[in-house]
Amino acid sequence: MKFDIDKLIELKLLRKIPQSMEKAKESIHTAESWLKEAEKNLRSEAFNSCILTSYLVMFHSARAILFKDGFREKSHFAVARYLENKYVNKKLLEKKWIDVLDHYRETRHEDQYGVVFLVTEEEAKRALQSAEEFLERMKRLLRI
Repeated sequence: MKFDIDKLIELKLLRKIPQSMEKAKESIHTAESWLKEAEKNLRSEAFNSCILTSYLVMFHSARAILFKDGFREKSHFAVARYLENKYVNKKLLEKKWIDVLDHYRETRHEDQYGVVFLVTEEEAKRALQSAEEFLERMKRLLRI
């Protein structure tokens, strides 16, 4: 099934809201707070928590784009599909960022709902680095 923006709205995975740079900036601030938390988790060798908080950095920074454009997600899946449709398809964002977001969304899901989930220090470091880079790319997309 193709998930264009109209389909996401029809499925109630996205809804229109007033455009808000203020909410976008708040979401970036939230992402930056999660980034500090992810760094603490890595230093404390809480590798599973580092993966989760790194994903939250990506989610909240991506969500900022939706707020700027006047959308609110009702599904984490919809955030990536929105960016893909609105920005990747128009060559305003590189597809690799959608792949990163999807990868860590699926990883978060596996951690929260799976039975066994173990993260190595190297995986946690990669997640944190991905989160830092993703946040910076979303900031450039927002032009903050």
